[in-house]
Amino acid sequence: MTTDQRNGRHPRAAVDQGEAERFVRQFHDESGLDDTALHTRLIAIRRQIAETGTYRHTPEELVFGAKVAWRNSARCIGRLYWQSLRVRDRRHVTNAADVAAECLAHLRTATNAGRIRPVVTVFPQDDAEGPPVLIWNEQLVRYAGYLRFEGGYTGDPSGFGLAELAARLGWEGAGGRFDVLPLIIQTRGNALQMFELPPDDVLEVPLSHPALPWFAELGLRWHAVPAISHMRLRIGGISYSAAPFNGWYMGTEIGVRNLCDTDRYDILPEVGRRLGLDTSSTRTLWRDQALVEVNRAVLHSFDAAGVTIADHHTESARFLRHLAREELAGRSCPADWSWIVPPMSGALTPVFHRYYDESRPRPDFHLDDGARLRARGVPAPPYRRCTGTGPAWCDATRARGSGRINP
Repeated sequence: MTTDQRNGRHPRAAVDQGEAERFVRQFHDESGLDDTALHTRLIAIRRQIAETGTYRHTPEELVFGAKVAWRNSARCIGRLYWQSLRVRDRRHVTNAADVAAECLAHLRTATNAGRIRPVVTVFPQDDAEGPPVLIWNEQLVRYAGYLRFEGGYTGDPSGFGLAELAARLGWEGAGGRFDVLPLIIQTRGNALQMFELPPDDVLEVPLSHPALPWFAELGLRWHAVPAISHMRLRIGGISYSAAPFNGWYMGTEIGVRNLCDTDRYDILPEVGRRLGLDTSSTRTLWRDQALVEVNRAVLHSFDAAGVTIADHHTESARFLRHLAREELAGRSCPADWSWIVPPMSGALTPVFHRYYDESRPRPDFHLDDGARLRARGVPAPPYRRCTGTGPAWCDATRARGSGRINP
């Protein structure tokens, strides 16, 4: 017996017992459970941690923890409905093909014929050996980017790295502006595997404008469900490295960031020209005028398609309602001002003129450096060493779905 074991600690323990107990106390307190149930649960958790180095959440704890993680998401403006989050417990799923199937089921559940539902799907928890499952994609649905010979990109530049990795795994992208990337999934001890998303499982909205007929000629569209898939869910000291989750879009996420950022689709110059604006100088405010019309088109198109979307004025008011509810419940409401304030007309929204709690309470969703790299197609810890032609590549064959990372 080791010294750690004699002292009641597992030698490979990765779980902070104090964090685990604080979470369980919070769960029992907010759920209105009695002290006897809390005492029994704490004893069981201490025993599990001493014997195995970790513990396992009950289904009820997992549901509560995932909802509170959304409630604590400082960068999310749409938390008013955190209690409506649907939690899909898939902690038993470890096979890559089954993980992909569950991701597709997640999309179908969330899409709901356009009436978008907030959903999280939780795959197995990390253990002493690391994450059993990793989803490399930043979102379940994102578009590929292709480097053009003459410079620049076709499609989404942020999807270039993963598209290149997918090509190494046998994917044959069409070279279009809105090619949906395949899912790239890593399970412990196995090769990287790639899974294409069936078109029927990806709802997309073609973009048009209520007053500008030519806007539809731009051939723009966007997918309906913003399902983040590379962030960790941490609950009571336990990390779930694969836990894709979604709410619904706020219009400016698409109409400002995705379509108009200069390192993304960068469509403002074309829209400005089509509008007949003087684009010779930023002082003409042509970018501002064009930006408003792009965002009008996004909201109009989603409404016409019957797909849930929020505008930044309404969502800002909803966030302040959420903030008031949290204060009434005696809880702080963490918020990152730079993310809560919309990227368009921020000073016209009620969230602009105030300060927020900048703490980062747990449970939470958070992003680590390894996940950022993997979303760009670059291998990162816990998969430390890759073979191939460069740092962005895994040793892979051209066969569809085949590739391997060497630990």
